[in-house]
Amino acid sequence: MTTMRQAFVKAVNDEIAADPRIAVVTAVISSNEFPQENERVVDVGIREQTMVGVASGLALAGLRPVVHSYAPFLVERPYEQIKLDIGHQDVGAVFVSIGASYDDPAWGRTHQSPGDVALFDTLPGWTVHVPGHPEEVTPLLQRALKDDNRVYVRLSLHENTEPHPVGEGFTTLRHGKRGVVVAVGPMLDRVLKAVECENADVTVLYAATVRPFDSDGLRKAVQDTDHADVMVVEPYLEGTSSHLVSETLQQIPHRVRSVGVKRHAELRNYGTAEDHDAAHDLDVVGLGSAVRSFFRG
Repeated sequence: MTTMRQAFVKAVNDEIAADPRIAVVTAVISSNEFPQENERVVDVGIREQTMVGVASGLALAGLRPVVHSYAPFLVERPYEQIKLDIGHQDVGAVFVSIGASYDDPAWGRTHQSPGDVALFDTLPGWTVHVPGHPEEVTPLLQRALKDDNRVYVRLSLHENTEPHPVGEGFTTLRHGKRGVVVAVGPMLDRVLKAVECENADVTVLYAATVRPFDSDGLRKAVQDTDHADVMVVEPYLEGTSSHLVSETLQQIPHRVRSVGVKRHAELRNYGTAEDHDAAHDLDVVGLGSAVRSFFRG
């Protein structure tokens, strides 16, 4: 079975062979997955800040760099370089991460990054994709590589059983009258199961692209319900998108419930990804409880 990471590697290798603008910059992670003989494949060693600086230089030279590593090494460690070398220079690049919030807890906190999307929210002009299935990765990447903008693609080992259409808008997968649930990326299957278990009469929107935020889609979904109650279920830091929900519905009295990796929890036992899901109430049981208390409360 193809993983999101494998789908990413194949898509980029296909594009680098066909498009002379595409370049790849790594810092050891996955470096052997790309053609080493190609001068547009650059591995800088374990130097993540340098990785971003090199990508900026390539972009200034007219290339389309793909920058790749584990999420904390790609986003948190070189954040200043992303802000200055990419954003302030106003150049484009495609940043692709693996590891998500805590895909492989055995590596410890150094390999966990639930705050990555929140960090990109502090910088203007970024598109953020959070695919929920390997088959969603390729079309999102192909579109990103043809453009010149700033894109972050967040890959995970966790995935939904089926792919869904991807684009800048939300996809409606279920209609209801009690409110709206926005399920981001790999959270979708769990959300649908929780909603079904609770027999909740809610609309479910699927989001593989979270920035730009589909304000029109959310507003329309809310207007089609009897209650302006919105729950956002994200596989990263809880509340990351709450400000956008409030901004979207500022003319409508509404309630918002944010579900994600808890802000007040610092888990120091490695455990498994499933243990972390349970601790953050991101498993079906926890999501069911959230749905029950919010939409029936």
